[in-house]
Amino acid sequence: MKTLFPLGLLLAGLTFSTISCSDKPSTGTEVPTDATSANDAAHSGEHQYTCPMHPEVVSNEPGKCPKCGMNLEHTDGAGNDGKTYRMVFASQPTQIEAGKPVTLSFLPQIEGQEKAPVPLAVVHEKKIHLIIVSKDLSEFFHEHPEFTADGKYNVPFTFKTGGDYVLYQDYQPEGGAHQLGRQVVTVAGAKKAPVKFTKDQMQWQKDGYEAKLSFDKAVQVGQPLALQVNVTRNGQPVTNLDNYLGALGHMVIISEDTEKYLHVHPGDAGANRGPSIGFQTGFEQAGIYRVFLQFNHGGQIHTADFTVNVAPAANATAAAYVCPMHPEVISATPADCSKCGMKLERKS
Repeated sequence: MKTLFPLGLLLAGLTFSTISCSDKPSTGTEVPTDATSANDAAHSGEHQYTCPMHPEVVSNEPGKCPKCGMNLEHTDGAGNDGKTYRMVFASQPTQIEAGKPVTLSFLPQIEGQEKAPVPLAVVHEKKIHLIIVSKDLSEFFHEHPEFTADGKYNVPFTFKTGGDYVLYQDYQPEGGAHQLGRQVVTVAGAKKAPVKFTKDQMQWQKDGYEAKLSFDKAVQVGQPLALQVNVTRNGQPVTNLDNYLGALGHMVIISEDTEKYLHVHPGDAGANRGPSIGFQTGFEQAGIYRVFLQFNHGGQIHTADFTVNVAPAANATAAAYVCPMHPEVISATPADCSKCGMKLERKS
């Protein structure tokens, strides 16, 4: 029987990456950000298959990740190297100003071995995927810092306006599990009025393109969801989409408070080149989420944005079984903890 052990999968919904590091705004000075892996499932003698993007998703059989749809890789726990990683951020100049170029610099480190080099694996054609959003989630940028001789990864960038921005770094050390760094930076300069997103926005239009977002069921906490984006141009289906970074599309989902983040990729598209792009995801917490889709057509990368209201679980009071030592391990049925082997205790 297939066994999956993602965090709270059976009851609390499929888990987003949740950041626990400091949210104190930075003006550009060095800011280390812890990014620990959740890939702690015990090896029980069976083979293990793990999602390369979401190492907390572990199965004893081949399959697809219920969060992002990627094929699970045969790892037998090899991705858990027992190290704690962090990403140190700095900027040049130190004071970031709106409308002026700045170099954003990122240095991956191992906690307790800060001087040791940390080679990064290539994931979706890049070693670091840097996502930059304004704190109100009205602006979105996807950049790729490049490796330099001093071991840092740098990228030039110009912030349009003043205010707070959030930086996320998707990366994977060689031999380790997927990591996520996060910092909040304050940009000096004139600020624009914040945008407040409250209603569902399931349709995007720009430059003759239209993208429509749909789900296979009610969008609520506690259930896996298949979502689909249909792309048209001037009213006609787009059937010749090109890959962008090795996939037909890239999707980033961020909660209104910017604490929950998920980078999703479509499943194997086969010969499909559009107009539909399919993804899988889920939500562990009710609230408003912003959804950003990037697709490649006509030699240009297009970024569509949507807003989704996630409702509470249909049966939020259902009984759950929780590990007394690892309360993040939750099951809807009696089971053993995937981390320590203890019996899960019933909670209601």
